Amino acid sequence: MLATVPSAVLSGIDGQAVTVEVHVSSGLPGFTVVGLPDTACRESRDRVRAALLSSSLPWPQKRTTVNLAPSGVRKQGPGLDLAIAVGLLAASGELPADAVVGIGFVGELGLDGTVRPVPGALALVDAVAEPSVVVAAASVQEARLLGGREVRGVRTLAEVVAALRGDEPWPPSPQEPSVLEPTRPQPDLADVRGQRVARLALEVAAAGGHHLLLVGPPGVGKTMLAARLPGLLPDLVGADALAVTRIRSAAGLSLPPGVLVRRPPFEAPHHGSSAAALVGGGSQWLRPGAASLAHCGVLFIDELAEFPAVVLDALRQPLEEGVVRVSRARGTATFPARFLLVGATNPCPCGFGGRPGTCPCTDVARARYQRRLSGPLLDRFDLRVEVGRPAVGELLTGAVSESSASVADRVARCRAIAAARGVACNAAIRAERLDEVAPLSVAARRVLEQALEVGSLSARGLHRVRRVARTLADLGGRGSAADPGDIGVDDICLALQLRADPDAVGAAA
Repeated sequence: MLATVPSAVLSGIDGQAVTVEVHVSSGLPGFTVVGLPDTACRESRDRVRAALLSSSLPWPQKRTTVNLAPSGVRKQGPGLDLAIAVGLLAASGELPADAVVGIGFVGELGLDGTVRPVPGALALVDAVAEPSVVVAAASVQEARLLGGREVRGVRTLAEVVAALRGDEPWPPSPQEPSVLEPTRPQPDLADVRGQRVARLALEVAAAGGHHLLLVGPPGVGKTMLAARLPGLLPDLVGADALAVTRIRSAAGLSLPPGVLVRRPPFEAPHHGSSAAALVGGGSQWLRPGAASLAHCGVLFIDELAEFPAVVLDALRQPLEEGVVRVSRARGTATFPARFLLVGATNPCPCGFGGRPGTCPCTDVARARYQRRLSGPLLDRFDLRVEVGRPAVGELLTGAVSESSASVADRVARCRAIAAARGVACNAAIRAERLDEVAPLSVAARRVLEQALEVGSLSARGLHRVRRVARTLADLGGRGSAADPGDIGVDDICLALQLRADPDAVGAAA
């Protein structure tokens, strides 16, 4: 007999519909899986057999062939176990043939017959076209985020068989909790002492979505500042929250108790990370990298100059397009990667940037260290700020700086103005719209012309400076979405000051 059961496998962060065809016929007993299965799929034979026997269900002593259609698409992961088991029971006559019509199955089987969750349940259920889908009980809340179909959660294979036979009803659905993530303590900007310029740059970066580079010796607070940036960003809503949840689910990472991710993510990869770990990829399974895991959040790259140049330059395309495109011989994948990049680096190998008596680095060593960061990558940082040592009085006094909550209110107002312009943040304003939303005064235009003439500003840098100036004006209450007003010379000059010359970044001490 032949049975057909719908299911799905992951392809990047998206689901690929798969039809599990099971054929049971007379002949020498055997079990074959075809249709480009990976190792995990081929090993389903032993998991399904043990699960059936543990559930007091017979294993057919016949010739069994399992085809995973479409046969030209590579299948990966154990998520087809449940569909294979149900198809095997239907093909061998243990289940009525019409019992599985209109139902999809996604889940891994344990040797004791339990149904286990698999990564990417949200994308997998979305790929199944049937009106009803059976998943592991632990995946029900995640699978229901998209809506539009009935999702049934089961804990064991025996529950599935009893429900399909009509012996027992489907297990009751678990109570749906609120999708709001519980409040967790966030690092507060009030903990930072001094660093007036760096704090301003952090606020501007959060308000306008501008990439930020912090340069300074060890121990001045670069990492401390970067860790507080997510606390300044507004909560994720709508499609952004769903996209971040989908990415983390496909990567096999844990989700918050309410399932839907509400807080902007913060990713800080180690400087030994490969290009695939940073932007995504892999030889067998095309996984999202740190750039995609930071989608709608912050990607913090500490010790920027310690990363291999080829790894850092892989970020240039995602920074411009907001997506990562991975192409391999076995397939391609596209991952969302619209993140706020924050880099931190020392001015030289020892970190003290040529200070007499403290820096043993030679001029050659400092020049070699600076060349690790390519000009095109540096040009994509809207803000490049030197972080110096705080004054002794600022460190020892008990004066409390402005809190993250106060700064976050200003950031939210600035982003609301940007939303009224039709963009998520000012950094997303297209170049052709700058004359409309960020018109320049005569004096401001003259300052930019001088910067272009001396070569301290590129064409890309010109657009980025205007966007930063627009953010500064919004934060200062100068202009609105309906009446942007001219960008003044003060905002342009401050935007230029916050964007240091790339050649001077490594030499700053």
